[in-house]
Amino acid sequence: MNVTNVKSLLLELAGIILVALVIVGISKVTLSYSIVDGTSMDPTLQNEQRLLVNKISYMFGEPQRGDIIVFPPPAQYSYENDFIKRIVGLPGESVEVKADGTVYINDQPLSEPYVVYPKAFPVAKVYVPEGQYYVMGDNRVVSLDSRYGFFVARKDIVGEAWLSIWPLGEFHFLAVLPILLIMKRD
Repeated sequence: MNVTNVKSLLLELAGIILVALVIVGISKVTLSYSIVDGTSMDPTLQNEQRLLVNKISYMFGEPQRGDIIVFPPPAQYSYENDFIKRIVGLPGESVEVKADGTVYINDQPLSEPYVVYPKAFPVAKVYVPEGQYYVMGDNRVVSLDSRYGFFVARKDIVGEAWLSIWPLGEFHFLAVLPILLIMKRD
């Protein structure tokens, strides 16, 4: 090899490394990785399922009812791993859970096709404070969620669970998951 070829090769290699570093840097800012710990989101998410979390989705819009979010555990609980739950109540709304498990938002029943085990203990009507969200797991029987007296502050939301990446048989975008679950049941 002559000097020109070596320089060309080194320049090309430097370009590849630079592009790789930019991609890694962007992904660290925009995405995080989360592992489902437990069955509180069953059947939507399975124990040990791997997810990519979109950390920038809420920079351009507010969290919506039905979004699956990742957030640190409430201070009163000594858990190491982040929680993964579904937003049920939005700021300023009232939330009530009846004895049959039906959730009422502002006195109207909430349609939740993703919940297979709706039976849950009843919760008297509460009002979601501004800047806070009421969250519940899809497996209401085992979920530690807002029914136990905590809300999730907007500032504490890590991001929206966005893409299931493992196991490979469960590879899909989570936004289409409720449709897939309904189709599985029929």
